[in-house]
Amino acid sequence: VQLQASGGGLVQAGGSLRLSCAASGRTFSTYVVAWFRQAPGKEREFVAKSTWRGSGTYYADFVKGRFTISGDNAKNTVYLQMGTLKLEDTAVYYCAASTKVFVTTRSQDYDYWGQGTQVTVSS
Repeated sequence: VQLQASGGGLVQAGGSLRLSCAASGRTFSTYVVAWFRQAPGKEREFVAKSTWRGSGTYYADFVKGRFTISGDNAKNTVYLQMGTLKLEDTAVYYCAASTKVFVTTRSQDYDYWGQGTQVTVSS
């Protein structure tokens, strides 16, 4: 499985962006896909996860109510709709996929990673 993240960019605080994570290769609708992010000088942190078909969603507390993860299994693509963006949302966002049955929010649970897309929120 190869993952390609896209959709990052520069946005003003309060604005919105939609990230996409497209997979090539064999994927299954029950695989878990997640978004993580890493800000400069900080550790990578979990943002949200779901299956490729968009079920079983789970969010980090700091994005609940602002971000929505969704999936299009037919396109092998998962989206992260980000709204009400804050300065602290500035980071490189990575998508990752796991083939494990039990998947947590730990990065170690994920087998495949995309290259990352930069999101910069300005004041």
